[in-house]
Amino acid sequence: MATIGASELIINSDGSIFHLHIRPEELADTVILVGDPGRVDMVSSFFQTIEFKRESREFVSCTGVYNGKRMTVLSTGIGCDNLDIVMNELDALVNIDFDTKEVKKELKSLRILRIGTSGSIQPDIPVGAYVFSHISLGADGLLNWYANRDEVSYKEMEEAFVRDVNWDENLPRPYFIKAADELVDLFKDCTHKGVTISASGFYGPQGRVLRVPLAMPDMLERFEKFRFEDYRITNFEMEGSALAGLAKKLGHKGGTVCCIIANRYHKGANPDYKPMVRDLVKLTLDKLSL
Repeated sequence: MATIGASELIINSDGSIFHLHIRPEELADTVILVGDPGRVDMVSSFFQTIEFKRESREFVSCTGVYNGKRMTVLSTGIGCDNLDIVMNELDALVNIDFDTKEVKKELKSLRILRIGTSGSIQPDIPVGAYVFSHISLGADGLLNWYANRDEVSYKEMEEAFVRDVNWDENLPRPYFIKAADELVDLFKDCTHKGVTISASGFYGPQGRVLRVPLAMPDMLERFEKFRFEDYRITNFEMEGSALAGLAKKLGHKGGTVCCIIANRYHKGANPDYKPMVRDLVKLTLDKLSL
C-alpha cells in the first residue's frame, strides 16, 4: 500500500491534522458543520458534556455529548474551497493511519450534516422556512478537479439544467449530487424538499448586482423556472455541493439543511435571523440523536 508523502498529508507536532487541529481520537462519528465560527458555541451550548474545544483560523471545533450521542461541531468559514479542506481532513482523521501514512484497510463512514443559512428563489418558500438539500447543485467547480466526478453526479439532471437555463460556457461545469438517503429521511417531515445551488460567491454568483453587471442577467428567473422530474431549484448557499460531492467520493453520509433568511423572489430578508437558526440547531440535534 502506497505511503502518503509528508507534503500531501501534513500532521502537526501534537498529532493533529494540519488545518483543523483535531486528533483522530477527538472526532465523533457524527459531525455538524456550521459556517460561522461563533455558531460553534451556540451549538455546543446544547451539549450535556464537552470533551474539548479548539480554534485554528476559521476552524473552531468542539466534541461533546447530546442526549447520549457523541457529536463534533466544526466551523468551516465561507465557501466550497474551505469545504475541500474540511472534508479531506475529516476523512483523513478516520481513514488514514497517521503513524504509517497509509490508508486503513477498514474504512469508516462519517455522518456529516451542515446547518446553514440560505436565500430562497421560489415564491412559496418563505423566510423562516427550513430547506433540506435533497440535491446540491455545484456551481463552484470544485468537484471537477477530482477524477471520475461523473460517478457521483446526477448526470441526467445536469444535462437538462445546462441546456434549459442556457448555462454560460465560461462558467464552471455544474454538478448535481444527491444527499445521503439516511439524512433525507430524518428531515422529510419538517423541511422543504430542496435543490440547492452552492455558489462560488455572495454577489455576482448569486445574481446580486451592485456596480458590476452579470454574465447571466436573468439567471434568477431562469433558475426559478427550471424543472426536472419533480425537482425545482429552491435556494442558494455556498458550501453544500462540496460537502455532498466529497462525501459521496469518500464514502461518507453527507447533507445540508438551511434556514431561509431571505427570499430573492420577493426581495425580502430578515437580518435578525439568529433565533430561527437556534431553533433549527435544536431540531437538528434532536434528529441526529434519535
